[in-house]
Amino acid sequence: MFDSAMQPVAVAQQEFPQHFPASGWVEHDPSDLWQTTLATCREAMEQVSNKITAIGITNQRETTVVWDRTTGEPVHNAIVWQDRRTADYCKSLREAGHAEMITERTGLLADPYFSGTKLRWILENVDGARVRAEAGELLFGTVDSFLIWKLTGGQVHATDATNAARTLLYDIRKGRWSSAICDLLDIPMQMLPEVRDCAADFGRTQPDWLGQEIPILGVAGDQQAATIGQACFSPGMMKSTYGTGCFALLNTGDTPVVSSNRLLTTIAYQLDGKPTYALEGSIFVAGAVVQWLRDGLKIIADAGETKALAEASDTAQNVVIVPAFTGLGAPYWDADCRGAVFGLTRNSGPEEFARAALESVGYQTRDLLEAMRDDWSDAGGQAVLRVDGGMSASDWTMQFLADIIDAPVDRPKVLETTALGAAWLAGMQAGIYPGPKEFAQGWARDRRFSPNMESAARDSKYATWKRAVAATMAV
Repeated sequence: MFDSAMQPVAVAQQEFPQHFPASGWVEHDPSDLWQTTLATCREAMEQVSNKITAIGITNQRETTVVWDRTTGEPVHNAIVWQDRRTADYCKSLREAGHAEMITERTGLLADPYFSGTKLRWILENVDGARVRAEAGELLFGTVDSFLIWKLTGGQVHATDATNAARTLLYDIRKGRWSSAICDLLDIPMQMLPEVRDCAADFGRTQPDWLGQEIPILGVAGDQQAATIGQACFSPGMMKSTYGTGCFALLNTGDTPVVSSNRLLTTIAYQLDGKPTYALEGSIFVAGAVVQWLRDGLKIIADAGETKALAEASDTAQNVVIVPAFTGLGAPYWDADCRGAVFGLTRNSGPEEFARAALESVGYQTRDLLEAMRDDWSDAGGQAVLRVDGGMSASDWTMQFLADIIDAPVDRPKVLETTALGAAWLAGMQAGIYPGPKEFAQGWARDRRFSPNMESAARDSKYATWKRAVAATMAV
């Protein structure tokens, strides 16, 4: 919760289970999404006595939910953005020559990452789903749409332009659902939500849920909300968010830049009916590599232990982890490769694994930044990178990031920039927060990390990383 000065005054959060029914498959129980959202809203509201003016929603963008229009009951678990079950189908789309048309309209790639092929999988594999969808009985949405529908008691089936732009079904230049792609994927268009601006009226919550009717006035996908929260409103500004994955967005203004490096062209935000575009690079595994150290290898009990381990590591060893647990994202987009570890010696241990895990985040970010600079000359060579998300709290990781990209890294005072972006959208629409220019002037830096690595060491380490990625993809 944020006050009238856009300062956080209450926080509540809950972790919920992920489900892995098969290799490369990742699911959430939609009831967990709904119940934890409701519980954390109520918990945050208990911390302050003020009346809530408006709600902003931000969410995992590509995670796919299909539910009954009448009962609100999902027909299947939510299929998460990391899920790779539709890799073979995406390959068949590419082999049939559809990839260029898909990219031209959506700015995206024919990849399992996006919602469209996940939705098709549910229609093809859940008994009766396709018949019910064609009869108008089922609705599709990303997590924002599902929460809006639940919060409003089924009164509103809508999404915003940033989430629509991640479905593989939305024409980002024409600003509407693509009938050609829906026909190609055999998606009944009556399932799709209405698309609105990021700051818009998305209905009012039912009084039973939060004790009062509250207007929902802002919606943006998580990475776009972070871009907004980082006040990246000018072309050339760039942010990178480090959560489970890592997502770097570069504002390209009113120009949808076509990438020659397999980056995504997407909508950064849409206000007053006008879209602002971005280049985006997506890393599937960032913070998740630390979770792997904890839950998979069990060499740490808490993420905070990685700093001390990394500092104690043997710098003479050059252990490299390529964390392709669910394939590699941009700029490689290899859905089939899996993770690998290189450079092990008899003396390699938890310290070296911890350092390699943290360094992998910096290496992958450099991959994205180099691709962006190649795609768009206005990206600049030494642009400051604004960072946020849980992993940005790690001083060790952020210093290595600045070292390996050879550019300053700025961390804001408000690390929860994703939440801040959603709050600002809702507050601006409600008339209590300022416009973009004034909001940008209030952005505050906590710390700047400046590069402090010799160029020869930087080049050597990055070259080792590139060889490791090539070897991983060759298997």
